Amino acid sequence: MTAPITVPYVRYSLRTAHWFAGKALSALLRASGLRKDQIDGLCLGSFTLAPDTTVGLTQHLGLNVRWLDHLPIGGMSGITALRRALRAVQCGDAEVVACIGADTNHVDSFRQSLGSFSVFARDAVFPYGSGGPNASFAFLTAYYMRTFGATAEDFGKLCVAQRQNALTFPHALFKKPLDLDEYLQARPIADPLRLFDCVMPCAGAEGFLVMSRQRAEALGLPYARVLSASERYNAFADDAIQMRGGWVLDRDRLYAEAAIEPGDIDLVQTYDDYPVMSLIQLEDLGFCAKGAGPDFIRRHSFDNGGTFPLNTSGGQLSVGQAGCAGGFLGLVEAIRQMTGQNLAKAVPEARIALALGFGMITYDRGLCSGAAVLSRSDL
Repeated sequence: MTAPITVPYVRYSLRTAHWFAGKALSALLRASGLRKDQIDGLCLGSFTLAPDTTVGLTQHLGLNVRWLDHLPIGGMSGITALRRALRAVQCGDAEVVACIGADTNHVDSFRQSLGSFSVFARDAVFPYGSGGPNASFAFLTAYYMRTFGATAEDFGKLCVAQRQNALTFPHALFKKPLDLDEYLQARPIADPLRLFDCVMPCAGAEGFLVMSRQRAEALGLPYARVLSASERYNAFADDAIQMRGGWVLDRDRLYAEAAIEPGDIDLVQTYDDYPVMSLIQLEDLGFCAKGAGPDFIRRHSFDNGGTFPLNTSGGQLSVGQAGCAGGFLGLVEAIRQMTGQNLAKAVPEARIALALGFGMITYDRGLCSGAAVLSRSDL
């Protein structure tokens, strides 16, 4: 993996998703020194490209590729794009794959997307006057707090640390420091969620290139190695309330293929649409036992120089959630940390990173979960 890029985020935009994808492709070409005709694979995650799909975008951008994938799967878009692009390069179906997550955000586009995001979610909650992810994650957060003893201060500690990380990241939309008192006093959104527990929709794009190690070295590009990766869909469907994801089923193989243990990981990028999901991911990836997340938070510090660097660019809670690009944010940041191309403060002597994906929220759970273990190129 190489050429990590970000198209700067904006709260609202009149530009289309096509424009953000085009800016991402242009940035990838500049970062790699490649010509457009040397990109022979494209994998795109986007919700707002409709009615176009990725194949229509090839004409819009003037791309002629022999491998193509379209992934409108939200917070899993980046991990899934990586895994499928790796397979394409391994099998010889493509030599250089551009992986891009891009979405726009108009003043009313988020509200409009809720009605068409999931038929199951719409049918389940609309009759009760509810809708959107805040209510769903308030439900999950309240259950987690009752079951495992988490407090608002626990969630706030994560949000405060991530804001500290974001202050050195130029693309973060939140530029002001956040302290615990401000977090606790913020206006309620959906009990027990407060303002800073919720991601802010925005517009933007993220991207990276997947190619062979030999190709990256020949081009003189700094790159991160992919030690292992996993994806899982609709895990634990019989659980009454989602308190775990597919990572539980795949983590042993994930670590075995990478020849590491959780203690070898120097930084973690969770998919942080809400703080409770960061706790669930840390538990499911074996950093602590199920239900021990609150104690784990109390024992660690999560800034880039802390005992457990987490979401080192600030994560979505401080950078923003640009649709499917949110599923690329942590992965792109992990590449930067592993290749010394940091925009945020570097984690000292970091050698191995873990990036996680989670997405496609129905009325009571996310259907997608995945992970990727990356390392520096010299390991």
